[in-house]
Amino acid sequence: MQLNQIKATIKSGQEQLTYNNKPLDCSLLDFWRWSVSDILSNATRGRFAEFIVATATNIDKTTVRDEWAAYDLETSDGIKLEIKSAAYVQSWFQRAFSKISFSTKAALHWDSLTNKQSSEKKRYADIYVFCLLYHKNKLTVDPLNMNHWEFYIMATKELNEYTRSQHSITLKSLQRLTNSVPYGKLYETIKAKHKLNGE
Repeated sequence: MQLNQIKATIKSGQEQLTYNNKPLDCSLLDFWRWSVSDILSNATRGRFAEFIVATATNIDKTTVRDEWAAYDLETSDGIKLEIKSAAYVQSWFQRAFSKISFSTKAALHWDSLTNKQSSEKKRYADIYVFCLLYHKNKLTVDPLNMNHWEFYIMATKELNEYTRSQHSITLKSLQRLTNSVPYGKLYETIKAKHKLNGE
């Protein structure tokens, strides 16, 4: 028997948990608050960085994020984006700031429609967006404040030609290769980098 892929739909948050066909006093919004309120944590911050870039590039937020896509986002003009995030401060106790490094590994892609995995490791996006939550004061850091972030944009072509590690890139290396841009300049920088590199 073949089971079709389930298409996720946007929820309002008001949907209730049920038991014996009766609503419980718990909603989907309660789950969201419980599970992802700590947007400073690594796992949640990574998804939140994708959302930040989506808001800056006018990506349709009425469709559900695709967990299994070969890249993280696609703009309305067809630019495929891979989003990476890092931060100096974390939710847990630290003796020192985290060292900033971003993974750039090529990967195999699993297609959720066909349930098949690609045979070639590669980078499927056109552009990489490296999102750094650079604010270092743990008492005042606020991932919701776009002024606490800076963004580095690189074309995949540039990463493929990078002569050092093909698995990760440090902040120092990024800063040698490109300048940071603020939130308000994200989309125009992405489009300019895409056009310049003939992606």
